This record gives sequence, structure tokens and C-alpha cells, in this order.
Amino acid sequence: MKILPTEFDGQSIRRVYDEDTETWWFSVIDVVQLLTQQADYQTARKYWNKLKERLGKEGSESVTNCHRLKLPAADGKNYLTDVATAETLLRLVQSIPSPKAEPIKLWLAKVGYERMQEMADPALSLDRARDTWQQHGRSDKWIQQRMTGQETRNKLTDYWSEHDIKQGSEFAILTNIIHQEWAGVSVGDHKDMKGLTSHNLRDHMSEAELIFTALAELSTRQIAESVDATGMLENKTAAKAGGRIARQARNQLESQTGKSVVSGQSFLPRATKKIAGNAK
Repeated sequence: MKILPTEFDGQSIRRVYDEDTETWWFSVIDVVQLLTQQADYQTARKYWNKLKERLGKEGSESVTNCHRLKLPAADGKNYLTDVATAETLLRLVQSIPSPKAEPIKLWLAKVGYERMQEMADPALSLDRARDTWQQHGRSDKWIQQRMTGQETRNKLTDYWSEHDIKQGSEFAILTNIIHQEWAGVSVGDHKDMKGLTSHNLRDHMSEAELIFTALAELSTRQIAESVDATGMLENKTAAKAGGRIARQARNQLESQTGKSVVSGQSFLPRATKKIAGNAK
């Protein structure tokens, strides 16, 4: 996951982007603090706890849709914090009388609108990403491969969305199946190998890792399309088959070069890298 600070009306609102599920999560307490105009964080936390209790008794889905993720606090440490999507927060805002309710609803809607723009025109997100990768010193060749892989990924997730796969946990499950099949390690284990924490795994893949990931996802989509795979059971079967095709190609390459495709190499600064090994 990628933790990104953002501001609204001069106040920081913590938000997290989950690459696996392609979902933005916002700190509920930060939004509550802004709406209630409380200078003290603990007072805002108590307000949210009482509101959460009341909404829970009323059977509000807004409370059940909240999750808990570790976010950095003022003391620099990470603590489990209630988070919610923009859609859920828009419902919660209606439960808090505040002159800032409308402005923050517009801001949350804008976040969702930007994502909708990118879904309608993926070039927008790719252009933003290209600028970021260039600033981080990535080569033009690597950037081209990364962008090609993202286009392949977007086509696959579009197919899933249209065939009864829920964005979020189900996307993550299928993604992990594909990765496990072609790479021989889960997404989480691959990130550990590279010493990654709140980073996007694909942003730290080698050219070969990007190519085999794209091959696995391209194969998965084409196999799914050939049988009109619908729902989790059928798409799991397609995911395993697509991943196996990429694994066979990976094994052939490794037998010729004697080098492992899946590695612990990343683009992290040396000072921040964990000890990472290579997969065989």
C-alpha cells in the first residue's frame, strides 16, 4: 500500500492507495476532525467513537464498510486507524452537522471523479505516472515496459469488472493467483524479497519481471474471454492457466540463461533496503 498525505482547507487528511485492490482509503478521524473543527485529535477521536456506536446501533452500513489500516501518527509511529472509501465517507459526512460538509463532499467527489477520468482515459494516469518515473530516474525502456504492462493490467481488470468480479478483495485474490503461478511466490512474498513495505511492487520490478507479469495477465484475459469466464470460480481457473503459461516461458528462459527472473532487486535507495534474496 502507498500512504500519501493530502490536504483540505489547510488540514492534513491521511489517505492510502491499495494497489492490489485499486482503492483509495481515507482516515475517518481526520475527516471527522475537519468537519467538527476540533483542534484536538483525541476529541475528534472520541466524537467518532460515539458516532460510530450510534450508527452501529442504527444498522448503518457506513460503519460496517469501514476498515482498519496502520497509518502514521504525529509521533511518527504507525497505529491502526479507521479508514473508509470516498463513497462511504460521503455517507458518513451526512451524519455530521458542519458548515464544511458540502466543501468536503465536493472534494471527495473530485477524488472519485479523477479516478473515473483515468478509467475512461487511461492515458491520463499513464502520463502522470510517466512524469513520476522519469523524476525517479527510470530509463525510457523501463518506462515503456511498465506502461505496456499497465495497459495489459487495465484490460484484465476491465474484463473482471464486467464479469461479476468485485473490485477490492476479489481483484487481489485473482492477482495473487496469477502471480503465484508464474513467479512461484505470492505478491506479498515478492515484496518482502525486494524489501518493500508501502510500495507498488510493479514499480520495483525488473524489465523481465514486468514482461512475465504482462504475459501472465494477457494470457489470463484471453483464456477467460475464450470461455466467457464469469464469477470467481471460473476466473480463478483462467488465472491459474494464464499464470502457468508465463511460468513455462520463465522456466525456459532461466534454463537457457542460468539466471532467476524473480529477484530481490528493487529501486529502493540502499539505506532503506531490507536484506533480500533471490527466488530460484
